[in-house]
Amino acid sequence: MYAVIFEVTPKEDGIEEYLDIAKKLRVLLKDNPGFISIERFQSLTEQNKLLSLSFWETEAAIANWKENIDHQLAQQRGKDSLFKSYRIRVAKVERDYASIA
Repeated sequence: MYAVIFEVTPKEDGIEEYLDIAKKLRVLLKDNPGFISIERFQSLTEQNKLLSLSFWETEAAIANWKENIDHQLAQQRGKDSLFKSYRIRVAKVERDYASIA
């Protein structure tokens, strides 16, 4: 299993458009083979900074999503107009412990 950690600080005038694009992409994600889950979090210390944490079965599944044309167009829109800054990290999950009620 792999985790993709996407940190983004949208520009003040770009946050609503970013969230709208992310909502539309989330629908497409569910049909992407190898996709497990995604959640979004807001920073407690940096205003407007958001983090999306997604889990994937394989690196190939991540690469497949990266090639999705709608995702590519969204990335370009973000880089060109919406993002003040961003960072993407991909990590292999070595262990996964849980207590499920």
